[in-house]
Amino acid sequence: MKIAASELILNQDNSVYHLHLLPEDLGDTVILVGDQDRVPEVSKHFDRVELRKQKREFVTHTGYIGLNRVSVISTGIGTDNIDIVLNELDQLLNIDLATRELKSHKRDLSLIRVGTSGALQSDISVDSILVSTHGLGLDGLLWYYPHTPMFELGNLPDQLGLPFVKPYLFEAHPDLMKKFEHGSLKGITATCQGFYGPQGRGLRKAIIEPNLPQKLSSVRIGSNRITNFEMETAAILGLSNIFGFKATAVNAILANRINHTFSSNPAAIVEKAIVYTLDSLFG
Repeated sequence: MKIAASELILNQDNSVYHLHLLPEDLGDTVILVGDQDRVPEVSKHFDRVELRKQKREFVTHTGYIGLNRVSVISTGIGTDNIDIVLNELDQLLNIDLATRELKSHKRDLSLIRVGTSGALQSDISVDSILVSTHGLGLDGLLWYYPHTPMFELGNLPDQLGLPFVKPYLFEAHPDLMKKFEHGSLKGITATCQGFYGPQGRGLRKAIIEPNLPQKLSSVRIGSNRITNFEMETAAILGLSNIFGFKATAVNAILANRINHTFSSNPAAIVEKAIVYTLDSLFG
């Protein structure tokens, strides 16, 4: 059956609605960054760039590193944008946009988020690089999609003092994790639905849980600790699991929320994370 125009919304050139991409615009590996200005900071490392497109905050550069065709796409901030980006990547790969019907053969895709993050353990210094083994979602997005929870997290909201949160947990793809075995820290990345109150930042006004970083730092899921938090990773891992993509995240640690420290040179550690990612994938 054809997918209705109200559900699969396309532009006049038959590109997907928000990303403004056609299937042939997409590489087999996609680097996801939040900041649109970070896209050229990644693509400057390509041997050549063959495509540049932008619609709203969604900027895409596609090119080659050796024989590897790679795209870098800016998602903007937050899991609401991740819902848009991951769904439209799935449309590009798995739906025939001309006929509006599902394709019989699915295309593989590897997604690696490269972004900034705050550490939740005192022994993780700023300017570290940390690769996410799991994503712990505190935002709620994945409960709009059927999935089987990896772990029972029923008492976690009470541990965190956030009884209204329904957490979820997804694992990074093991094939991608093998590429990042060396040269980085590893841990569970928590994903929050905001930067201030949802990450325990109460500045002028009181918030529900100002001790959230400290509480997260004490949580153990199995034998694993929560090492850092940000605003996208768990949704990327979760939707990738549902859509059949491979995914992980490389985090540039700019802040330590337990030690109350911040990087003196954020641009340098972001560049280091970009180079580490590309070298691990294609070096």
